[in-house]
Amino acid sequence: MTRTVGLAAALIFIFAAVAGIMLKVMPAPLKDSDFLVIGTVATMASLLALFVLLVTTGHMSNVFFKRRKK
Repeated sequence: MTRTVGLAAALIFIFAAVAGIMLKVMPAPLKDSDFLVIGTVATMASLLALFVLLVTTGHMSNVFFKRRKK
């Protein structure tokens, strides 16, 4: 249970950090489409981090390879 809470907290932190960085990097007069891009990039980064963390911690074993039954 605590592992899941820690993973969720880390993903929320990654989302917020990427969104904050993108807000600082984008030029000053932000339009609605700029906020859409910022949210999309932050979501993609957090989902990529979730996938990498689940694969590397062994939570999802054999993601890319499946053994055949003989």
